[in-house]
Amino acid sequence: MFVKPAPGRAVRWPGTMRLLKAQGETVPQTGFWLLLLRNGDVVQSTPPAASAAVVTAAPSPSHLSGGAAAVPEPAEAHA
Repeated sequence: MFVKPAPGRAVRWPGTMRLLKAQGETVPQTGFWLLLLRNGDVVQSTPPAASAAVVTAAPSPSHLSGGAAAVPEPAEAHA
């Protein structure tokens, strides 16, 4: 889900304590973020079109696309 800090609020990511960007970020839909949303610390928003285009326009690397056959592991590695 994409959220922004509510006006006048500064919100930190749990664990890293990094501030949530003022323009908003995609966050996991966990109890932490849902609680902040319910309490009014963040507001749900839609991501900017420019950042969505960058994410979808990125081609997958050829080594991850399944172009080459997988090399089987030697049998002795499992013994």
